[in-house]
Amino acid sequence: MARVLVFAPAPTLTITVEEHEGAPDVHLHVGGQGVWQARMLAALGADVTVVCTVAGETGAVARQLLDREGFEVVAIDRDGNGPAYVHDRRSGDRREVVEAHGEPLTRHDLDALYSATLRAAMDAELVILSGPDGDEMLEADVYRRLASDMRELGRTVLVDLAGERLAAALEGGVDVLKVSHEELVDDGRVDDGDDEGQLVAAAQQLADDGIALVAVTRADAGSVVVGEEGAWRVVAPQLEPVDTRGAGDSYTAGLAAALAAGGSHADAVRLGAAAGAVNATRRGLGTGDAEAIRAIAERVELEPIGKER
Repeated sequence: MARVLVFAPAPTLTITVEEHEGAPDVHLHVGGQGVWQARMLAALGADVTVVCTVAGETGAVARQLLDREGFEVVAIDRDGNGPAYVHDRRSGDRREVVEAHGEPLTRHDLDALYSATLRAAMDAELVILSGPDGDEMLEADVYRRLASDMRELGRTVLVDLAGERLAAALEGGVDVLKVSHEELVDDGRVDDGDDEGQLVAAAQQLADDGIALVAVTRADAGSVVVGEEGAWRVVAPQLEPVDTRGAGDSYTAGLAAALAAGGSHADAVRLGAAAGAVNATRRGLGTGDAEAIRAIAERVELEPIGKER
């Protein structure tokens, strides 16, 4: 079974209050980008290792929840407070009550996390570099170093990052990139995120710089993909969404699961699009039924496109 390593520096303890039969219904989970990716990877049958740090009382709870997720956890205990949030969904909409990004990693914490990542990478076919919530948890240059070192070790590097972290990872070297159209706008790579021609041109430029596969997600509009095997407009079944949060991370997980198992770019894109679509029909972030996802993947169409529409 293909093994995927997920670099998830600081998972978040999530507390969500919903309403059930007229009474508050409180849910505790561990989340954050890397955890949602790992959860979907595990659902798709991949062997997954998550390398992370945990801190303080919230970290102690997060670690117990991580151990129940069904993937291997390599956790570095550190001092301070870990990330956490409290959301209230009793009205039907998500209302942020508390958002705590946690304290940044110290130099010693980062050294321990980096070494653990190097060790775990030796047993993985593919490495996902994900980011924590907030900009202060760790310096962006960590992603340049990690990307460079993972490729030096012969591992496929997939990143789902934005801003300074993305720029740093690109400098280190990336094999696969998943990015949203909003992130391309925020990073100044396109002027209009609704202009497919601009998105394809930006993806082509990234591919020309050495990235084998670039997938640009566009929420309801579907993704556009440029890579060594072609350029496609991805048309997936339009399933009724319940919560779109986590859909992009599920897309990333689908890409990783297929590629780590030796699948083609087309296989990876179909599985990614299906995983994102199915996850959006559920309230659980990074969750989905593998059989449903693979069935939907067979219905995903890849329309060839040029550099400009």
